[in-house]
Amino acid sequence: MKTLVVSGSSEYTVGEQFLLAFLLSMFITGVFAIVGFAWPTSQIFPRSFYTLKNPGILKKAYRILGVDLFRKALLIFFWGRKKNRKKYFDGTRKGLQNFIHQSKQSEFGHFASFVSIALVSFLLLAKGMFLLVAFLTLINVIGNFYPVILQRYHRLRIDKVQSRLATD
Repeated sequence: MKTLVVSGSSEYTVGEQFLLAFLLSMFITGVFAIVGFAWPTSQIFPRSFYTLKNPGILKKAYRILGVDLFRKALLIFFWGRKKNRKKYFDGTRKGLQNFIHQSKQSEFGHFASFVSIALVSFLLLAKGMFLLVAFLTLINVIGNFYPVILQRYHRLRIDKVQSRLATD
């Protein structure tokens, strides 16, 4: 990071700046992912953080931002295999609790990454690295903000299923 700031973005081509933005984003997100695999990081935030306060706004954001296209891309490229999906939800009532836990873990990791990358972006912006920041912001929105919205949307849908199950 220090080398990047000292050298300045004018020394890098457009492609190199995109690659740097991608690698920086992956590094920061990876730190939170690794920690999240080892510890229950979702417990760092209070329960109220994970409570959906206005589902209407969430649904509207999900629709307007096209998060469903993002979800479909994830299913095609990563989660399409049943084996991968079974790790998070096995189709049982007990599996719902695991899915909720996993969604909170994922949400925490992506939210913390989103905020961290945004802070790094402000530092880079102050150094005049406009194109690098533009690439970093784009990658951050797609790689971290969209997953946060998706995880919250999953829990909204799970809440509906659980309320139906409670009445059965």
